[in-house]
Amino acid sequence: MGSERARRIRWQLAGVVAILALGLGATGGAQEVPRSEVVAERLARAIRFETISHEAAAAFDAEAFDALTDYLAEQYPRTHAALGLERIHDHTLLFRWPGRDPALAPALFMAHLDVVPVEEAALAEWTHPPFDGVVQDGFVWGRGALDVKSGVILWLEAIESLVAAGFEPRRTIYLSLGHDEEIGGFRGAAAVAERFRERGERLAFLFDEGGLVLDGHPLLPDRTLAFVVTAEKHYFVVELTTRGVSGHSSMPPSSTAIGRLARAIVRVEENPMPTRLTEPVRDMFEAVAPHVPFGQRVVFDNLWLTSGIVTGRLLDERTSAPMVRTTFAATLVSGGVKNNVIPERATAELNVRILPGDTPESVLEHLREVIDDPAVEIEGQSWGAPPPPASPSGLAFSVAKESVLEVWPEAVVMPGLIPGTTDSRHFSGVADEIVRFVPQRLHIDQAGGAHGRDERLAVEHLSDSVAIAIGMLRRAGDPVPAE
Repeated sequence: MGSERARRIRWQLAGVVAILALGLGATGGAQEVPRSEVVAERLARAIRFETISHEAAAAFDAEAFDALTDYLAEQYPRTHAALGLERIHDHTLLFRWPGRDPALAPALFMAHLDVVPVEEAALAEWTHPPFDGVVQDGFVWGRGALDVKSGVILWLEAIESLVAAGFEPRRTIYLSLGHDEEIGGFRGAAAVAERFRERGERLAFLFDEGGLVLDGHPLLPDRTLAFVVTAEKHYFVVELTTRGVSGHSSMPPSSTAIGRLARAIVRVEENPMPTRLTEPVRDMFEAVAPHVPFGQRVVFDNLWLTSGIVTGRLLDERTSAPMVRTTFAATLVSGGVKNNVIPERATAELNVRILPGDTPESVLEHLREVIDDPAVEIEGQSWGAPPPPASPSGLAFSVAKESVLEVWPEAVVMPGLIPGTTDSRHFSGVADEIVRFVPQRLHIDQAGGAHGRDERLAVEHLSDSVAIAIGMLRRAGDPVPAE
C-alpha cells in the first residue's frame, strides 16, 4: 500500500514537472506572450515613423530613424538592458545577447527599419494613409506592416518576453536591424557582415526576411503553408544604351536612339532565358507531395520525369514563373529633353533576377544574342551574389520548422526560393546556413501589399507569431538540453 502511494506521488510530481516544462527551457521561466492587440498597436506606432530609404542620399531623414530607435528603446526596456547595442553607421542597430557557451558559434536574426517610398500620385488610393499606422477591420495598415517593421517588432517582442522570463541563451544571439535594406543594405547589413569578418566571428546560421506563413496558396489552398526559404535570386541591373543622330524632330532619321532602344527591349521580352527546376524548388515540391491528392503526388514525387510538366504549370502564372527562370523587367527608360528635339542618346535599365545556376556572364551573353545589335551598349552591375542554397535538413530550417509546428501543428512547412533579394546575401562566407523566415501569417491575397498599395497585416495571428519567434530564439539559443 505504501509503495502504491509512493508511486502515485511520483506520477503526480512527474505531471507537475511536465506541465511546468511546457513553459520552461534550459534556463528561465514561462514566457508571457503579449496579446495580438498589444503587438498590433506597437507595430502601428512603429509604422508612423517615416523611415524611408531614398535613392538620393540627401533625402535621408535621420530624425525619423532616431525617433524610431528611441521608440523601440522605450517599448522594449528589458531587451535594451540585457543586450549590448552597437550602432553601425549611426542607424543600423546590432544587439548582442551573450551566450553561456563560447564554443557555440552565434546565431543572427535580421530585419530592417527602413521602408520604400509611396508614390505621391497614389496616396489618394490608399484605404488609410501609408504612415498613419491605423489598426482597423482586423488589420494593421501602413507601409512596413509586411516589409518588414513587423519583423522588427516580432523579434523584439520575443526577446523582451524571454528576458522577462529569465532565459539566458547558451549560444550568443545577435539581432541586426538595418537602416538601408531597400537601397541595397551597403551601409547597414553589409557593414554588419564586415564587422563579423573583422572580428573573425563566424555565424552558425542566420534568419532574414523573405519567408512567411501563407493561407490560401494554390499549392494547398485548404492548408496553412510556412515557407522557410532556403534560396534567393541574384539581383542584377543591366543598362542598355543607344545613340543616334540628334536634330530637329521635323527631319527624323529612319531610326532614332529611342526606336533602337525600344526594339532591343521588345527582343528581350520576347526571348526569355531557358527554364529549369532548381534544387530549392524541387525541395519545395517534395515537401508538399505528402499533402496533395494522389495524382499530384505522383507528379511531385517523380520530378526526374515530370519536371517539364511542373515547369509549364509554373510558367502559366506571373507569380510562379520567376521560380523557374531568370527574369528581365524594363523599369527605367530615359531619353530626350524636348518634344521637338531628337535625342542623341537613350537608356533603359533592366532589373534582372538571376536564377541559381545562371550567372551575370550568362545573362549578358543571352542579352547580346537576343538583342543582336552591336549598336546597343550592354553593361551590367551586380548587388552581390547570393549565398548558396541552404539545406532543409540543416539546423536553421529545423529551428523554424519545429517552432512553427509547436504553435500551428496543422501547418505544412516547406523550403523554397524567393525571386526577391535580401540583406542576407552580404553574409556569404560569414554564416554557415542562411535561411529567410519571419513568422508573419497572411492570406495570399495580401502578399502583394509589400511595396504596394494598402500594405497590411492581420491582427489575429500576431500573438501566435510572437510565440513562434520565441520558439525560434529559444531553440537557436539552446541547441542542446541543459545538464
